[in-house]
Amino acid sequence: MPNEGEGAHPLFAQRMERLGVPATIAMAQRARNLRAQGEKVLSLALGEPDFATPPAVIEAAHRAALDGQTKYPPVDGTPALKDAVIRKFARENALDYAPAEIMVSNGGKQVIFNAFMATVQPGDEVVIPRPYWVSYPLIVQIFGGTPVYADCFEADDFRLTPAALEAAITPRTKWLVLNFPNNPTGGTMGRDDLEALAEVLRRHPQVHVLSDEIYEHLIYGGQRHVSFAAAAPDLKDRILTLNGVSKAYAMTGWRVGYVGGPKALIRAMTAIQGSATSGICSISQAAAAAALDGPADIIAQMRAVYARRRELVVSTLRRIPGLTCAMPHGAFYAYPGVAGCMGRTTAGGQFLKTDEDFAIALLAEQHVAVVHGSAFGQGPYLRLSYATSDEILKESCARIARFVEGLS
Repeated sequence: MPNEGEGAHPLFAQRMERLGVPATIAMAQRARNLRAQGEKVLSLALGEPDFATPPAVIEAAHRAALDGQTKYPPVDGTPALKDAVIRKFARENALDYAPAEIMVSNGGKQVIFNAFMATVQPGDEVVIPRPYWVSYPLIVQIFGGTPVYADCFEADDFRLTPAALEAAITPRTKWLVLNFPNNPTGGTMGRDDLEALAEVLRRHPQVHVLSDEIYEHLIYGGQRHVSFAAAAPDLKDRILTLNGVSKAYAMTGWRVGYVGGPKALIRAMTAIQGSATSGICSISQAAAAAALDGPADIIAQMRAVYARRRELVVSTLRRIPGLTCAMPHGAFYAYPGVAGCMGRTTAGGQFLKTDEDFAIALLAEQHVAVVHGSAFGQGPYLRLSYATSDEILKESCARIARFVEGLS
């Protein structure tokens, strides 16, 4: 970012030089720009459910507004929502939290921001499995921390291995970020996998864990999600368990994330939030409470649709020469490899040196928006969201096939 101030008093802080635009947002903007020119663009770039928020949740928000729940809410969340979160953690995750160990934020991203602002200083390291959601390293770097990457590979279904974790930890490591089910790969971790990671962490008592479980309900093939704090209860006082209503209940725009964790850390995070945004929208909190206490069949219906779409997308991509695609076991993303397309030239004359070249040329020539895997730390891959209609997915995959067929 250019610094408009000159001399001894520049306008922008140096941290702005570490703040980039997430590739997911950048690619979505490219698609919008092309669509504004009249082109029919199909976007698989953003991870947002295409379902409507359940009617009962909207009705609960309406009732809350009519009942006068329109005043400033508590910074850490309304008692009604915190109680619903406590019930949810106990019912679904076998985790017991007291009210002082719970806070509510403006989406899951603010939970991460609050936690790292409260704890990360220059020189601190944060271990992040790679591929990673783009915001994790960006937030770490804002506060002067250093992301350290533990690689996860397609051959391991993109799981984090104990050996990779052990190799990444140093005396300067303060946090480990876990995001399973994973964005961008759809990788998952079973109880045995998590217990193996816990064995590593017991040897490194300085390391805290941010377990981002926002996709917990989107697991396929009969698997069940296990919270890291439930798999390693002796480490619970070092674990933040992050979740929210955006993915499971199709409530991305309501902006409700929540977290359970050690009382002192929750208190510090609440203090930061109090100086930044204060409490989040009271109407959104009423809606979130209704979602968490509502019937589970809504989630099951959405999951069944995603499971069918997953099969559609992966089976189609696997038939395209030059592409590989691991079967994602969770979330709503496919992460196909495009190594077989590198070093070739598109029908439009674009030489493909990187997966970013592939993504940009695919948008320009076939009007399909995806995100290149190197933006998530590991290429040459693409991230495709299948949280959209069957028709869009079928046509998008057909266009990708045409694009690859045209390579020379």
